[in-house]
Amino acid sequence: MTEEKIKRINELYRKSKAEGLTSAEKEEQAMLRSEYIASIRGNLQAQLNNIDVVNEDGSIENLGEMHAKKLASKKNS
Repeated sequence: MTEEKIKRINELYRKSKAEGLTSAEKEEQAMLRSEYIASIRGNLQAQLNNIDVVNEDGSIENLGEMHAKKLASKKNS
């Protein structure tokens, strides 16, 4: 997400509080917000995939791989 898009989200928010938005601006705001949320989720997922967990037995497991295994086992159930 670019800095310009974040600024635009903030501009639309301020305008919505001050005077309201047109239907086109509301659509733009919704689109920008969903893009922002998707960007945040992607960044969080990337961070979580880079975390290693040390088990009690001393073995190291990647958190992203652990989560993928759990999802796969749920789908197969």
